Amino acid sequence: MIKKMSIALAAAAFALTAGLATADEKLRIGVEGAYPPFSEKTADGKLIGFDIDIAMALCAEMKRDCELVEQDWDGMIPGLMAKKYDAIIASMSITAERMKKIDFSKKYYNTPGKLAAKKGMFADDQPATLKGKIIGVQRATIHADFVNAIYGEMSEIREYGTQEEVYLDLTAGRLDAIAADALAINDGFLKTANGKGYAFFGVDHNEKKFFGDGAGVGVRKGDTALRDSFSKAIAALRANGTYTKLNDKYFDIDIFGK
Repeated sequence: MIKKMSIALAAAAFALTAGLATADEKLRIGVEGAYPPFSEKTADGKLIGFDIDIAMALCAEMKRDCELVEQDWDGMIPGLMAKKYDAIIASMSITAERMKKIDFSKKYYNTPGKLAAKKGMFADDQPATLKGKIIGVQRATIHADFVNAIYGEMSEIREYGTQEEVYLDLTAGRLDAIAADALAINDGFLKTANGKGYAFFGVDHNEKKFFGDGAGVGVRKGDTALRDSFSKAIAALRANGTYTKLNDKYFDIDIFGK
């Protein structure tokens, strides 16, 4: 009996020690690096953007040493599940479909989807208005799900590996319209030299069926302590002014949403 109890106590002590060791290990964060102004790379390869700054601020708040791991968008969830990194901070929206595979922290921002095209080309974004047109969108995104469901029967949908490729084909004349996050289009394209002559059209789209509950930090199923730590850190950044400082560095509005 004593021997069994000793074994049990030893196991408990080991588990506690293992937990403490894990907390001291470097936290690996999956990021995309091709989704301005949320994440992109400078000419010398440095990762910058709102997601990048938020990731580092959250790590600092959690008192964790973090390492950023670049990952193509369509491999983001598989990379997490394969333990290539411990969390995703890449403007990934919290949706019911994704939550079948991974867990999420509370949101750290929530902005609508929007369509854009040459200025004055479309009066609205009704499916009939875009009948026969070609719409570009980044694949494996909520916006891809949205345009395929809403416009797929009447329009041709072309999917791309990165949002930057979508912009390139629009300006090259290979697309009639594009769909993405409103801030990504506005700050990552319309405000740039390449976006001159292009504009939003139609309404804001935030239908929960497609767009979920905003962008959160993705973690593996079962990593509840890590998930909750991120949620707590997000709340702390909102309360201590760090979030507002980072928000205002990139945007003219509070992107946290309602």
